[in-house]
Amino acid sequence: MAIAIYLVFIYSPIEVEMGVIQKVFYFHVALAWTSFLAFFIVFISSIQYLRTESRKWDITAYTSAEIGVLFTGLTLVLGSIWAETTWGVWWTWDPRLTTTLVMFIIYIGYLTLRKSIETQKKGRLSAVYGVIAFISVPLTYLSIEIWETLHPTVIRGGEISMDTSMFITMIVSVIAFTLLYITLMKIRIRIEKNKDRINQIKKQDRKY
Repeated sequence: MAIAIYLVFIYSPIEVEMGVIQKVFYFHVALAWTSFLAFFIVFISSIQYLRTESRKWDITAYTSAEIGVLFTGLTLVLGSIWAETTWGVWWTWDPRLTTTLVMFIIYIGYLTLRKSIETQKKGRLSAVYGVIAFISVPLTYLSIEIWETLHPTVIRGGEISMDTSMFITMIVSVIAFTLLYITLMKIRIRIEKNKDRINQIKKQDRKY
């Protein structure tokens, strides 16, 4: 992360047209990519839970969804900051922005569902929702190909549409935020497992 921050603010040049605000781009893209990864993990973990009903897959799906929602929210905030400078408005109903917002709301729904159900069916119902919700991810990713959009793209016609140093900075930022996601996942999974152990101990104490 320290290397990524150095590359963003020191190594990469200031963009001619947008100026220093363009540097938001590196965090915006990295957060967006990691959000897609997080929701993909929710999708895979939900399928695995439906197959095995193993608690570890339920925990993995839930914790990944939490981080994905956090990162998507930050993606929307940074995107709005960038849009205000580039387009002159904080929000426009551009296909990429709109589909990202819809995806964000869908996965908030996933977390809300988990909080609202206390029965043993919570894991299975959440897993079904997690599988269906993933439809929003490829739709969001492909939105700039499906509809006309103002949203800029990194690769156009098979060619990189930015300076080499900027592209390197973007890649390093993506790697940094991916590692951050993995670290947060490990911490959250450990917390959930500890909660399960505590609940098990409480149940045993009640018996005696």
